[in-house]
Amino acid sequence: MADDSKLHIAMFPWLAFGHMIPYLELAKLIAQKGHKITFISTPRNIDRLPKLPPYLSPLINFVKLPLPHAAHLLEGDEATTDVPYNKVQYLKVAFDGLKEPMTRFLATSHDIDYLLYDFAPYWLPEIATGLGIPNAFFSIFLGAAVCFLKPASLIEDRTEPEHFTVPPKSIPFPTTVRFKLFEILRIFESVTGDASDVSDIYRLQEVLRCCQMVAIRSCMEFEPEWLHLFQELIGKPVIPVGLLAPTEDDAVRDEGSGMWKSMKDWLDKQEKGSVVYVAFGSEAKPSQVELTEIALGLELSGLPFFWVLRTRRGLTDNEVIKLPEGFEDRTRGRGLVFTSWVPQLKILAHDSVGGFLTHSGWSSVVEALQHERALILLSFLAEQGLNSRVFEEKKIGYPIPRDESDGSFTRDSVAESLRLVMVKEEGKIYREKAKEMKGLFGNKDIQDQYVVNFLRYIMSHRRCLVTRESSSVIK
Repeated sequence: MADDSKLHIAMFPWLAFGHMIPYLELAKLIAQKGHKITFISTPRNIDRLPKLPPYLSPLINFVKLPLPHAAHLLEGDEATTDVPYNKVQYLKVAFDGLKEPMTRFLATSHDIDYLLYDFAPYWLPEIATGLGIPNAFFSIFLGAAVCFLKPASLIEDRTEPEHFTVPPKSIPFPTTVRFKLFEILRIFESVTGDASDVSDIYRLQEVLRCCQMVAIRSCMEFEPEWLHLFQELIGKPVIPVGLLAPTEDDAVRDEGSGMWKSMKDWLDKQEKGSVVYVAFGSEAKPSQVELTEIALGLELSGLPFFWVLRTRRGLTDNEVIKLPEGFEDRTRGRGLVFTSWVPQLKILAHDSVGGFLTHSGWSSVVEALQHERALILLSFLAEQGLNSRVFEEKKIGYPIPRDESDGSFTRDSVAESLRLVMVKEEGKIYREKAKEMKGLFGNKDIQDQYVVNFLRYIMSHRRCLVTRESSSVIK
């Protein structure tokens, strides 16, 4: 007889590691409570996820759904990190091709108690509800970002990029959260419609309209006003699941240990809190002009740095960027540049790292603040600009000054921003705020309570007892 106190939760994230990793972190925290997880994605993405510790492996089952072919994609292009930004639209076309296999899987999996899905499968909430499976949108975005993108019944009025450069009228309190013109121009096509014929905002709107509730990677201690507003705007429960700060499991700690040893040897030689860690996530790639200014700004700052640099996005990215001539020779000994995977958590945890030059991705910021690293912000894509405004408002990050129209910045502004946050007296507030945030972002007890509360909610809204074979969703 099945144990009614244990749940079976299925998860279906979007094809981006910035989405899949938070889903996996939540899966691990839920599995630690003895519940079963089915994590659904494409074969290559699942193979690239971090290895599970042995004690969780029996509780987390990975289901591989082959990604349908789409024009302009190569075999193995299964995540946003595999393709240039302008080809992500074709990845969405392929992803929408998973509708039928996903429906078949859910229809034949009779013991799923709950389904969590991302913003992209706008077609999934109605399918799940039709099959009698309670379901929720699990948002890896900040509440502030979702509130900005979902103004109550005003979305049809935002037809021009400039409309996104001011807070919508549905936000009732003063805020600086908005896109700068260059930020919305870079993503406007995906916001309003692209090759998939379905815009990102439409996907989000449909998921919010049809889901039964929202789980969100956030907490009341960090953005209470936004989470309350979010629930008001959608008229459905919004349940925070915590910040999902990742931890290194003992079982997988030695992965890549040879490479880590050489990195650690270099970090060990640097003064405490002196190193700037530079990384822009799995998707953001600076232009050649931007790369040059960042590099020369690092050089001008005089600070030691550890830079993880993406020079291309996938095999079809023809715009390969490169460091300025002589840069590595001139900064030898003071800086390291890696163009391959690095153990980011270990680097951020090292005592010599004092600041983080970041793209403002929520996952990266969570990782940094759990280790009290001060933030220097340089957004590139997606909702990063909105995140940056939130972090700036809360004085946990300092944005590098840029031209609002084209996003340009100078090596001097890079150098000055780095020195302000890392060493200058006027940047002390950012260093102190980072220390203060560690008490929240690194607090495992607070995180555990959010997971407990989330599971308690799900337990009280278990799957509907319907005969799923009789559902009209499957023809």
